[in-house]
Amino acid sequence: MIGFDTYMAMALYEPGLGYYTGGGAIFGRLGDFVTAPEAGSLFAACLARQCAEVLDRDDSIIEYGAGSGRLACDLLGFLHEAGSLPASYCIVEPSASLRARQQAACAQLPAALRSRMHWCSDHPPHDSRGVVLANEVLDAMPVMRCVVQAGAWQEMMVGLQGETLVWRTRPYAGTALEPAWAAQLPEGYVTETNPMLAPWLTAMRARLSHALVLLVDYGYPRHEYLHPTRSGGTLKCHYQHSVHDDPFLQPGLTDITASVDFTAVAEQAFDAGFEILGYTTQAHFLIDCGLDGILAAAPGDATAHYRLAQEAKLLLMPGSMGQTFKIMALGVGEQPPLRGFRHDERHRLDGFTA
Repeated sequence: MIGFDTYMAMALYEPGLGYYTGGGAIFGRLGDFVTAPEAGSLFAACLARQCAEVLDRDDSIIEYGAGSGRLACDLLGFLHEAGSLPASYCIVEPSASLRARQQAACAQLPAALRSRMHWCSDHPPHDSRGVVLANEVLDAMPVMRCVVQAGAWQEMMVGLQGETLVWRTRPYAGTALEPAWAAQLPEGYVTETNPMLAPWLTAMRARLSHALVLLVDYGYPRHEYLHPTRSGGTLKCHYQHSVHDDPFLQPGLTDITASVDFTAVAEQAFDAGFEILGYTTQAHFLIDCGLDGILAAAPGDATAHYRLAQEAKLLLMPGSMGQTFKIMALGVGEQPPLRGFRHDERHRLDGFTA
């Protein structure tokens, strides 16, 4: 019997066998899901405006979990056009197969941009400065699953019944879920908690001397994350653009994710030494970074404009990514006012107010 977080780590990251390490198609229409950077260039164009606002000539961009590498390529292109190129672009990527895809994508860049790229497998070097990006990284971290039984939290474990994977339980020994919460939730209520979050934030903070950190992911503040109606938890599995909730189905071939408790992120980031600078929806962030102007100035014919409009719809609409995805800004050292957080919603993160 093992914890679900151990099982999820194996299913996603076991060398050569896990979902992110096995070499199969993951992103885009030929994979299992589409991220904002894979949908087109609008996300990168808006993000470039926020990055340009804070980058100095000697700064770096550090991207955790860069996927196919498309965001890195697009972002460098837009920053080059704006005259705001960073001194270097570091991708933190532990997966050898994903690193190879990223390097192949970045090999198409002009030499002046390609020379700024480098990779590391853990965290950036000490005393790093600049902008840190993590788009859909937190949702891919292995989570513990817990269930309310007789008014108390029980950890959901993974066991074997014959050759079939099944759920087991044992008393929850962690500290992330307060005992009092279980007493207020219905019997059988399931939720997730991320045991890797605090160590990851602490390790990242130790490497940064001055930085803006932008975390982009789908999730909720805690009062919505633990809402009584969300009784089945937030775990989702993606396979060939279909979504289901059985993490034991096709392990290694199926993506497994959980939504982010952004109140927990704020609390643990603060404990790690970050300042919480902002929290907003993806729609507000993109609009405040000038998406309307980017669309209005885009060249091309009616067909090209229609494609951009469809891309914008995916990024902005409440039923797509616009409200589901949130962006949190963390800071190390003094930062200027951030244009992407003019509609700041830190007041929704119990205890963190604008």
